[in-house]
Amino acid sequence: MNEENTQIDNKKLAEDVSSKIEYRFANQFLVKPLEPVIVKKEIKTPKVTDETPKKDENGVEAVDITEYNTEIKDVESDFRKGIVLKIPFNYEIRTASKEYPAMPIEIGDIVVFKDFHSQYFDLCKDTKMVAMHDIIAVVQ
Repeated sequence: MNEENTQIDNKKLAEDVSSKIEYRFANQFLVKPLEPVIVKKEIKTPKVTDETPKKDENGVEAVDITEYNTEIKDVESDFRKGIVLKIPFNYEIRTASKEYPAMPIEIGDIVVFKDFHSQYFDLCKDTKMVAMHDIIAVVQ
């Protein structure tokens, strides 16, 4: 199955699921998160020394750390992809007005959002509430 067919299937499935969700949301998108994206990040940790703590001018005892160990690790990205299940009615009103340019986000679209700002929505299994300003891209 190619990528275009997968997106069509996701859209159809999302529309079907969306029609069964009894809630309308005011300000946030309901999103089904996809698997976390793994990225490589440089992680720095202080090098351990045998140096004894010294008091500074405020009387605080500490060891000045000047050297760090650096390693590249696979970690979860701060951003996540997800399938839009519900669109907030404030978004629908906003994009219908002439003063704001329309943003092309529809049910079934795959979006990229800031994962640390989203909240689990426990009234609908395996979903998250994502604010409009936390969606940073639509996957094409």
